[in-house]
Amino acid sequence: MNTVWIVDDHRAFRNTLARLLGGSKLPVETRLFASCEEALSALVPGAEPALVLLDIGLRGMSGLVGIPLFKARSAATSIVVLTVFEDDDKLFSAICSGANGYLLKTQSAEELLQCVQSALEGGAPMSPKIARRVLEMFANLAPKKQADYGLSAREAEVLQCIVDGLLKKQIAEHLQLSAHTVDSYLRRIYEKLHVNSRSSAVSKAIKENIV
Repeated sequence: MNTVWIVDDHRAFRNTLARLLGGSKLPVETRLFASCEEALSALVPGAEPALVLLDIGLRGMSGLVGIPLFKARSAATSIVVLTVFEDDDKLFSAICSGANGYLLKTQSAEELLQCVQSALEGGAPMSPKIARRVLEMFANLAPKKQADYGLSAREAEVLQCIVDGLLKKQIAEHLQLSAHTVDSYLRRIYEKLHVNSRSSAVSKAIKENIV
């Protein structure tokens, strides 16, 4: 029998969820808590729950603060957020704090039971909308592919110099080139980047991660 803790400060919701789990075919028993503080005080060695269904908009200690505290005391316990909040900041914070899943209270009873079963089996259940948001967030965090405009190694060095704010004379001294040679490189850089000014070249180099 798996123990599932429901931590939510809305009595009607936690009682309804407990009845849903109790009336299902899942081999679970539930304990109900109105706050993180209450649940954490009940978390003793040998009596750790298999799963905590945790709201994050709690009175007193928030669920986001509670997640790492639960994990520190019982690493094997699966923590699944069950909330009405779906904004990126709370979602990202919950995942970074150690949440194993993130569910919305708007899910159907059948979907919630499937997610609870998944969590008990070691899965990381997420509402479809949340899963899509997570994928988008991590896609935005991925390093951008460097744009390729066919710059030579020396042209890239000159471009980096102008991005760093060096003037033509300073570039020449830094790269040990003549001012005429720097002019030639700048013309080729502008042509390859399809720009006609220093500021446009710098802007494009930064936006497109060219150097």
